[in-house]
Amino acid sequence: MEMGWMHSWRQRQVLVFFVLLSMSGASAELGPYSVVEETERGSFVTNLGKDLGLGLTEMFTRAARIISQGSKEHLQLKVQTGDLLINEKLDREELCGQTEPCLLYFQVLMEKPLEIFQAELRVKDINDHSPVFTEREMILKIPENSLPGISFPLSNALDLDVGSNNVQNYKISPNSHFRVLTRNRNDGRKYPELVLDKELDREEEQEISLTLTALDGGSPPRYGTVQVHIEVIDSNDNAPEFEQSLYKVHIPENSPVGSLVVTVSASDVDSGVYGKISYTFFQPSEDISKTLEVNPMTGEIRLRKQVDFETVLSYEVDIKATDGGGLSGKCTLLLQIVDVNDNPPEVTISALTSPIPENSPETMVAVFSVSDPDSGDNGKTISSIQDDLPFLLKPSVKNFYSLVTRRALDREERAEYNITITVTDMGTPRLKTQHNITVLVSDVNDNAPAFTQASYTLRVRENNSPALHIGTVSATDTDAGANAQVTYSLLPPADPHVPLASLVSINADNGHLFALRSLDYEALRAFEFRVGAADRGSPPLSSQALVRVLVEDDNDNAPFVLYPLQNTSAPCTELLPRAAEPGYLVTKVVAVDGDAGQNAWLSYQLLKATEPGLFGVWAHNGEVRTARPLSERDAARHRLLVLVKDNGEPPLSASVTLHVLLVDGFSQPHLPPPEAEAEAAAAAPADPLTVYLVVALASVSSLFLFSVLVFVAVRLCGRGGAARAGRCSVPEGPFPGHLVDVSGTGTLSHSYQYQVRLTGDSGSNEFKFLKPVFPNLPPQCPGKEIEENPTFYNSLGFNIQ
Repeated sequence: MEMGWMHSWRQRQVLVFFVLLSMSGASAELGPYSVVEETERGSFVTNLGKDLGLGLTEMFTRAARIISQGSKEHLQLKVQTGDLLINEKLDREELCGQTEPCLLYFQVLMEKPLEIFQAELRVKDINDHSPVFTEREMILKIPENSLPGISFPLSNALDLDVGSNNVQNYKISPNSHFRVLTRNRNDGRKYPELVLDKELDREEEQEISLTLTALDGGSPPRYGTVQVHIEVIDSNDNAPEFEQSLYKVHIPENSPVGSLVVTVSASDVDSGVYGKISYTFFQPSEDISKTLEVNPMTGEIRLRKQVDFETVLSYEVDIKATDGGGLSGKCTLLLQIVDVNDNPPEVTISALTSPIPENSPETMVAVFSVSDPDSGDNGKTISSIQDDLPFLLKPSVKNFYSLVTRRALDREERAEYNITITVTDMGTPRLKTQHNITVLVSDVNDNAPAFTQASYTLRVRENNSPALHIGTVSATDTDAGANAQVTYSLLPPADPHVPLASLVSINADNGHLFALRSLDYEALRAFEFRVGAADRGSPPLSSQALVRVLVEDDNDNAPFVLYPLQNTSAPCTELLPRAAEPGYLVTKVVAVDGDAGQNAWLSYQLLKATEPGLFGVWAHNGEVRTARPLSERDAARHRLLVLVKDNGEPPLSASVTLHVLLVDGFSQPHLPPPEAEAEAAAAAPADPLTVYLVVALASVSSLFLFSVLVFVAVRLCGRGGAARAGRCSVPEGPFPGHLVDVSGTGTLSHSYQYQVRLTGDSGSNEFKFLKPVFPNLPPQCPGKEIEENPTFYNSLGFNIQ
């Protein structure tokens, strides 16, 4: 709290002092006094009592004290002795920088009575800083054919000290080719210049390294060094030369950033890379680097920031032009600032219409006014906007402009415009102001929805669950808002027989399509329809797309056996001669499948047989063939169970039962299987009349056959001589002259075949088996053949022992 009170008390004292100072003014001046920088705190400066002619007690009674400018108190007064002492160590470079002389102003205040003395303290520089080069290494490329006497400017060293303590001289390490000269700049700084004394020979020495030393004028002197690396290059014997050694340029203050100040130009009579010139500032000060920039290729010098006449009157900078061989030339730019037109125009927006409906004719967008506080040509303005915009500026009453559309706008082409209104006055230089406005274009429903595809193909597997999502149609609308909200619907089908309303439905919001019921591939394999997409504009616009739905097959139909039929009351019996060889075709199982593709690929398999190993079933065509020769021990009746299976996943199957009867010949009457006989016997009791008829018929048949055999035997015996001669004449009749040829595969030969026909118009799709066809026997048959084949002839009714 005590420190805060003291601070507040001192603030009041300073305020009272400046009030009194303004009322009375300073009465006298003291000094000037001087002190060397870096002097220790408490060092003696002067005795103010003696300078003012006051005694020790009078200094105390009059309340003498020191008042310093600024926040720091550099001096203190010993009232008891009247001595003026250093209050803190002073650093001249921190206090004044490069300004010389470095002066600190203070006042001596006598409060009783009030009297003020002005005084100043000069801080003298000491040599407490060494020269420093800003570059760690200087690289020069010098052609070997450079003439002695040519000079190369080098970067100067910086020294924070001033006067004689600043850089005074430059030296170069001893060598046989170069010496260094110390040159003076216009601002008083010194820079080194390397001079060639002896011609260079690249073949003898390609690189030269020298040490450049900067010395200040202190006692003892301080110094700084930098390495100068020289590369000797070939054939570049002409350095760039500027058109002018001095460029004097005047520019007005507040010129826009990027304004062109001047274009410097240098030429080089060399060709190729040696004639290509690049421009750079040579040793620019920090202020120059922030204010100006040079294009290294064109030599254009532009403003990097605005200049102010009240701050800096002129700028001076050296510009170096360096060719591709390392040779360089130098010129000086003197830039002087002119205090002229520095008030830009002002833009005021009075009215603005946004958004603007698209497709509208010429529309008023904005009304604005332009003003410039300058007078004469500096107050006259020109207004403009970008040329590539569909807008036009129209002058109205004085200093007022209206912004209108050139043509109808299209929101889908561009929904937003950023318009820059540029106002330039007629002063020298011209100043301009830019004002940006944003104009939005509102939507009109002028675009119909567009489907992503002209047609869609969807696939769905049959037996699907109802309400299954089968696909999606999508349409987009380039309009906005409600004009771009799309609603989907099913259009009436072109074919009125297609029950579209019961097949599919569509989600009006997102275009999802759903199957309303389970589909059957066997009943409906494909159907198509059209969907519509309409926006919610006024009036609404719409478009159409074609959708084709393909129903994919599922394995939902088991194989169906066409032959042999399984739904008849009497099973079909296949006859097999006992003389059949292995591979003999007994019958063929015929089946179909209502599915498609691999679901309809059928395979056959023998599941069960009365005699295992006797029969086999071909897997791909259902043919039932004998697997081995038949013997007398084989049963006369056989029952086979055949499985028919499709290739679906999972596979479906059907089974069929085959009845096979072994016979000695095909004339043997067909005997029903034991099961059928048992069923018939159980179903109906024996009728005596029926029994009598059967016995009578058998007797007549036996008598007829016996008569025929006797007749044949008589004829054969009557021709015994012919038989002995090896020939026998047989009367013509319906008997074969050649034996039945049973092939290895079991298929009957052409001389003895079954005729089979499938009645396509039959509702039951049954096979119709015709009787065997026997070709006519030849008129002559050797008796030897009859004797060698008795079984066959016995099957035809002959009784051959």
